Amino acid sequence: MAPLADAFALVFQPYVLMVILGSACFGMFVGAIPGLTATMATALLVPITFFMDPVPAISAIVTATAMAIFAGDIPGALLRMPGTPASAAYVEDSYRMTRSGRSEEALGAALVFSSIGGLFGTLVLVLAAPMLAEVALKFSSFEYFWLVILGLSCAVFVSPGSVARGLISLVIGLFAATVGIDNPAGEPRYTFGIVDLLGGVEFISAMIGLFAVSEVLRAVVLRSDRPEIAPSARSGIFRSQIKNFKRYPTQIVRGSVVGTAIGALPGAGADIAAWISYAISKRFSRQKEKFGTGHVEGLVEAGAANNGAVSGAWIPALVFGIPGDSITAIVIGVLYIKGINPGPTVFLNDPQLIYSIFIVFFMANIIMLPLGWVAIKGAGTLLAIPAQVLMPIILMFCIVGAFAINNSLFGVMIMLVFGIVGFLMEENDIPIAPAILGLVLGPMLEQNFITSMIKADGSFLAFFERPIAAGLGVFTMLVWCLPILLMLVARRRNADPTGRRAG
Repeated sequence: MAPLADAFALVFQPYVLMVILGSACFGMFVGAIPGLTATMATALLVPITFFMDPVPAISAIVTATAMAIFAGDIPGALLRMPGTPASAAYVEDSYRMTRSGRSEEALGAALVFSSIGGLFGTLVLVLAAPMLAEVALKFSSFEYFWLVILGLSCAVFVSPGSVARGLISLVIGLFAATVGIDNPAGEPRYTFGIVDLLGGVEFISAMIGLFAVSEVLRAVVLRSDRPEIAPSARSGIFRSQIKNFKRYPTQIVRGSVVGTAIGALPGAGADIAAWISYAISKRFSRQKEKFGTGHVEGLVEAGAANNGAVSGAWIPALVFGIPGDSITAIVIGVLYIKGINPGPTVFLNDPQLIYSIFIVFFMANIIMLPLGWVAIKGAGTLLAIPAQVLMPIILMFCIVGAFAINNSLFGVMIMLVFGIVGFLMEENDIPIAPAILGLVLGPMLEQNFITSMIKADGSFLAFFERPIAAGLGVFTMLVWCLPILLMLVARRRNADPTGRRAG
């Protein structure tokens, strides 16, 4: 119990508590601005964490992420502009509730059930992570190779849009990961004679560019005016949630479970969890026809799922060192900077850090309730900030953050290049998440593949000789084959026994 006591001592310090409160307010602010994602909030915090110890640095990211995921529901309900991708799944229902004078009921549901889903996901994280860490200690390069492949595969198949577009995004990220000399051969690749590229593409600069600068460019190019906030009656933020809690207990539990499970898949994330949970809610609802017309049921289930996924994504990040989403990808980078290697050994070498993360997760999802109430009440003023004022401020933060990583203007150049790439990708409906995971997991994929081939003396069969590796390999191949099987089944159902299409 000594590590747990040390963790409480590390978290409940005035400085750490102030960091948690400040990060919560920052996450609320960023998440409530349409187009500014929780990932962007995390990326903008990274330069500040350089000057912090590990516990306050991770506490800042955990708290800001949880707040931003919920806060994205605020502009979605008021303006039909989801603040984060996780809010897009149920934005139609929440916006129509606002139009009918029920905005506080909609936002209250998003707040309360996001908190419940986050607490459930944290409980699963606490119970599952240590047990999985014991299993992970037995992993070799063969198992890690298949885990990375599975993570990249999940990112492609469950990303919004077509599989082809997800694959294009993944290839872009993997290509960027090959730049530099950090490879088994130690040979410069795709540096084009630029000395600064020998160290590879700086991940945080690329992240800020893909998520933040691309949004600034979109605001400049499109120059779209924000609609006025629709007036709504004050029905109470928490009052109606007791009724929703009694009416939809199955949806709450199902959303929390599905969200946490999807979050634990490398490459998924809160936005995918919200979409899948909303689809499941509609599929099993007794009032399917009301979905999309201002019905709170889908909002309850998907709201629980998105914050459950935030906690679930930390399971592969802490246990295997593989990011569950783009946010934990940034966290892994921060841990490396602090001299901490995420993976099963962190449970042995730094148990007090792990317990500190657990405690902060519980605190973040609890303080979300009072801070969320304040955010909802003050949302009208916050969202009234003109875009021509907001976007230059965001760009200034981006430039400072990219420069602070290595105190080099080259980081700013990387940020601007990837900002243009991110803008072009989203304009062509190419998702960004697979590119981010390709950039993070690319070096790990190459390293584990080369290491495994050296161990196996060039034999590919060695990737299936160990039981866990064989299981992961077979499961990954099933994931690859699943879309083809579903397509064949759909065609067979639409055709009669003679091969003609059914009318």
